[in-house]
Parts: sequence; structure tokens; C-alpha cells
Amino acid sequence: MAEYSLALEKRELTGKKLKIVRAEGKIPSVIYGEGEPILASSEYVATEKVLTQAGYHSPIDLDIAGKKQLAIVKDVQLDPVTRKIVNIEFHAVSANAAVEATTPIVIINFEASEASKIYHFALTQALEEIDVKAKPADLPKELTVDASKLTSVEDKLVLSDVVLPKGVELADKEMSGEQVVASLYDPAAEAAAREAEGEKPGVDAADVPSDNGSKPEEASETSEKSE
Repeated sequence: MAEYSLALEKRELTGKKLKIVRAEGKIPSVIYGEGEPILASSEYVATEKVLTQAGYHSPIDLDIAGKKQLAIVKDVQLDPVTRKIVNIEFHAVSANAAVEATTPIVIINFEASEASKIYHFALTQALEEIDVKAKPADLPKELTVDASKLTSVEDKLVLSDVVLPKGVELADKEMSGEQVVASLYDPAAEAAAREAEGEKPGVDAADVPSDNGSKPEEASETSEKSE
């Protein structure tokens, strides 16, 4: 049994008529699986709450008009103006079969590192999520990587530093363990470099020699004398 559950009802309305479904305070959805897709809808508030908690990486027990189906969220469409949910795509899964899901990477303990406490370096995260493969019950809500041992600005966190729970593996086995997850930089040094760049002396046009080798004002004086 999944940690999250959601009740849905089957629907007949499609296309432009979906505005009727949304006007009733419901979200249209489609459940894809091995057979024909199932058209459904669910209460907006309850659905939004479950999606916020489960995200794209946790299985959800769907109750479709009394029939149970385990599923994960594959896509959520938002209105470009209101940002309200307008459609959801679920993917039906089996409790005993491994599935792929996108899982966020969370960096922990950076504040305890020498890089943060002593040198006041900052951390830039380059890889924020990754696709993993596991049975639905084993899918993690997040993957963590410990940054407590970072010291030098040259230090990095790489993919091999990410902790994979038991029963979980990377969906793409060809990914390099050396792929950078996060790197350090020195805000103070960068600020000083920008300030130094801004203080570089400019070149005065009056100091630029003319084609005859004299400065502009000298060339002007020479011209006046010739006249």
C-alpha cells in the first residue's frame, strides 16, 4: 500500500467539454497502462494536496470508481496565466515491477563544512534531480549528498557521492560517477575581481595619437598654424 492515496471518478467528457469538468472544481486526468488509457477526474483541492506531497517520485494508490490502481505522476499541466493545474497524466505501475522516476538531489551538512564555516565559500548545484529505477515501494522521496567534508574551493560533489538507498539504482547506468553535482566558489574573491575590473583606467581620446603621430589637440594647433 502506498503512502498517498487519491479518489478519482471516470469521466466521459473530452476536448473542449473539459471546461465543464474544471468549472465543477475538478481536475481531468488520464491513467496510462498496458491497456486502454482511463479517463478520470478528481477534486481539485484533494488532488493538489496529494501531488504536492508525492511529486513525481512517489507511488499513489488511485481509487478509480472503486477499483484500486497503483500509479506515479508522469506529467502535470498548468495554466500559463493562473498556474492552476488543468490536467494530469498518471502511469499505472505494478508493486512488484521496477519503474523509473525523477528524484530530487538534496545537499546536506554544507553549513558544517570548513568551506562554509571558515572560508565562507558558496555552493552552486549543477545537478538538481536524476532518474532512478526501483520498485514503487522503494522509490525515494529524495537522494542526499553530504557536503560536510568540503574544504578547498577546488572541491566538488560528484554523482558517486550521492547516496542510493537499498533497492534503488540509476536509470541511466552509463552516467559517469564523476559528473559534477555541485561545486564551490568564493563570493569575496569574485566581488574583488569585479571591482578591480571596474577600476581599470579608461583611455582618454585626447591621449590617442592621430595618424601623423601627434595628439588631437596638437594636430588641431598644427592645422591652425598652416592656415
